[in-house]
Amino acid sequence: MANSQTTGKAGAGGKTSTGAKGAKGRPAGGAAAGSRGGASGGRKGAAGTTQVGGYKVSGPSQRRLAPSTLALGAVLLVVLVVVVMVVVKVTSSSTPKAASGPTEFPAPAVMVRDATSVPMSLAGRVGLPSSVTPPQLLKGQPPLTEAGKPAVVYVGAEYCPYCAAERWALVMALSRFGTFKNLGETHSATGDVYPDTVTFSFYGSSYTSPYVSFDPTEMYTNQPTSSGYQTLQPLTGLAKKVFDKYDASPYVPASSAGAFPFADFGNKVLISGASYTPQLLAGLDDTQIAGALSNPSSPVAQAIVGTANYLTASICSLTGQKPASVCSAPVVGKAAHRIGL
Repeated sequence: MANSQTTGKAGAGGKTSTGAKGAKGRPAGGAAAGSRGGASGGRKGAAGTTQVGGYKVSGPSQRRLAPSTLALGAVLLVVLVVVVMVVVKVTSSSTPKAASGPTEFPAPAVMVRDATSVPMSLAGRVGLPSSVTPPQLLKGQPPLTEAGKPAVVYVGAEYCPYCAAERWALVMALSRFGTFKNLGETHSATGDVYPDTVTFSFYGSSYTSPYVSFDPTEMYTNQPTSSGYQTLQPLTGLAKKVFDKYDASPYVPASSAGAFPFADFGNKVLISGASYTPQLLAGLDDTQIAGALSNPSSPVAQAIVGTANYLTASICSLTGQKPASVCSAPVVGKAAHRIGL
């Protein structure tokens, strides 16, 4: 894993701190923007008269408009202003990328389909690339369960580009064991390192599986404030308990404590930081990223599918190697051996 942090500003490395100014779990405030307007004036001119050969030639005379004409002009002006305002509103509403709420922008069906339907045969062709950092093995920890099933806990934020990279692989791996509904599409912060990295958001989504439970938290949006980023979801319950314990020393370096993306797979496998560099997704839209997943030699598939292979092995270690159609794949066994499971 890369081991440097950002604090809501541009930075480098594989992790992002949870607080807007490096303070763990600290909520970020909102920001407001203003606009300016102005008016321009005009000048009136007067017509003169001239004597030419004894004849008086008058300049153009000033004409006064009738009150009814003035009233009509005022009405037309108001109508024109209203039309312009409507056009501006519609135009600005058609560019959702600048907004944050993934519930406003559901992930496109094609994006979801391509990320959740990669066959295990293709996963085997991708294998375990050197561009992917394996997750960390946890030893001697009590099993993590929720609702009677092994639990996977994720903590991240929409502004975080490393979270953006990791979510693609999480969606792919978890979809081999269950089904997502209402996944959102978002992007990392425009002002952070690897800006505008396109990704999924777990905010507002649900996940069902006969094998595992999934407990995700997106702590912040991608919308900046004067002190960091807007708070989206509070960290509570099981997620808070796990995050506070395992995203800290001795399980991660003290310098990385409280950073994300963070994922705990049943207290057996831990992720703290992105498994691959978000640079591989730079400048690509959702169609380009999702479309590249079917090409096992593409750098995007190598990174995302390769990471998903490790995450799949981590989940199989929790489910008793079920379902067999997934967990018996040779690449999953190789990934489990590489992790040390």
